Amino acid sequence: MAEAEDNISILGKEVPRRDFLIYGSTALGVAGVALTAWPFIDSMNPAADTLALATTEVDLSPIQEGQSITVKWQGKPVFVRHRTDREIELAKETDVKSLRDPQADDARVQQEPWLIVVGICTHLGCIPLGQKPGEPRGDYSGWFCPCHGSHYDTAGRIRKGPAPLNLAVPPYKFVDDTTILIG
Repeated sequence: MAEAEDNISILGKEVPRRDFLIYGSTALGVAGVALTAWPFIDSMNPAADTLALATTEVDLSPIQEGQSITVKWQGKPVFVRHRTDREIELAKETDVKSLRDPQADDARVQQEPWLIVVGICTHLGCIPLGQKPGEPRGDYSGWFCPCHGSHYDTAGRIRKGPAPLNLAVPPYKFVDDTTILIG
């Protein structure tokens, strides 16, 4: 008779009382840990202002050939350059095998005259010069980071200096002939 008292009937099945208490306590403990941890896990999601900047639409129509603009995407500067025929020619004639971070020009652009790169030097995160008229563009007519002397070419590839990588190309697509969507 003592054995029958130590069992609990669940859905018509006899289960030892000890097993029921262990499983029930474990389930409540797991649920408690999950409910306690959720606010911490949820706090790792991007903030609402960052999500609002997840994509940036850029109108390319006012940008003249040879001109560059800087737009903000996810809090980072993005360089949009309408390259001249000479800049495109310089980028294409470069021997890719001689580059520190070898990438062909056509792998970095979707439409030949438009180069879109994140404007952050890959050495220590400085903002390279070369966006405004009169600013130094370095030895390769692209961008120049004066902090440590990194030189980028007209395709945003590292050519000289301590930077280990090319300027990053953000994800972007052409919405139409004169509009891009970054992000």
